[in-house]
Amino acid sequence: MSKKKFYDEDGNEVKAKRVKPFYKRWWFIALVVIFVFNVFASMGEDGDDGEEAATEEVTEVVETEAAEEEPEEEVTEEIVEEEPEEEAEVDEKELVEEETEEAEEDIPTEYNSALNKAESYSSLMNMSKKGLYDQLTSEYGDQFSAEAAQYAIDNIDADFNENALAKAESYSDTMHMSKKGIFDQLVSEYGEQFTEEEATYAVETLVTDYNENALEKAKTYQESMDMSPESIRDQLTSEYGEQFTQEEANYAIENLD
Repeated sequence: MSKKKFYDEDGNEVKAKRVKPFYKRWWFIALVVIFVFNVFASMGEDGDDGEEAATEEVTEVVETEAAEEEPEEEVTEEIVEEEPEEEAEVDEKELVEEETEEAEEDIPTEYNSALNKAESYSSLMNMSKKGLYDQLTSEYGDQFSAEAAQYAIDNIDADFNENALAKAESYSDTMHMSKKGIFDQLVSEYGEQFTEEEATYAVETLVTDYNENALEKAKTYQESMDMSPESIRDQLTSEYGEQFTQEEANYAIENLD
């Protein structure tokens, strides 16, 4: 028959304890000796010498049994030393901010002024990147150096697609322009100077009724220039005029008073 094995909580094998019969354990023998001692004490035999002898006997038995008792084998868990915690990583954002602050200290005041102006024009007037540069460097504008203006353009935080869309909405609402007319105005070097990509985003995102825009334009031509319906139709569709579609122009003429 194989010997039964015992394991601790971590699955390591430990030796089984030898269990003595209770009648061989020191505490049982001690109890017996104490009982005998009490009997002798009650009988008064041998007086104090008997009592001392009994006490010594009890002590000797207890010490002998305690010495014979094998110490229980302690199951010790392996202590795993924790590795020292790694140093906390330096916050990258803080590093970037510190580097930015250091860099700003080396930037000429004129450059920062040009950047502030560009941000103001972008927020209030929804200007294009090229329009901002021209305004910053113009002798009739802010007269910044080309270097300062370029720094402003390179560092401005602006969404020029949204600027183009805001301009498109303004042209549609106040001037009742056609889709093609708005696009041309947005990209023109004499107009807003947005890129074609920005202008395309604007006219494709713009929500407006070009039929109504054509009608409003037709009313203006009729009331201010006394034009005939057919002349108005031609003006609305001309590539040199308003550039509405034929359908939009027809809607306008059909709905004139």
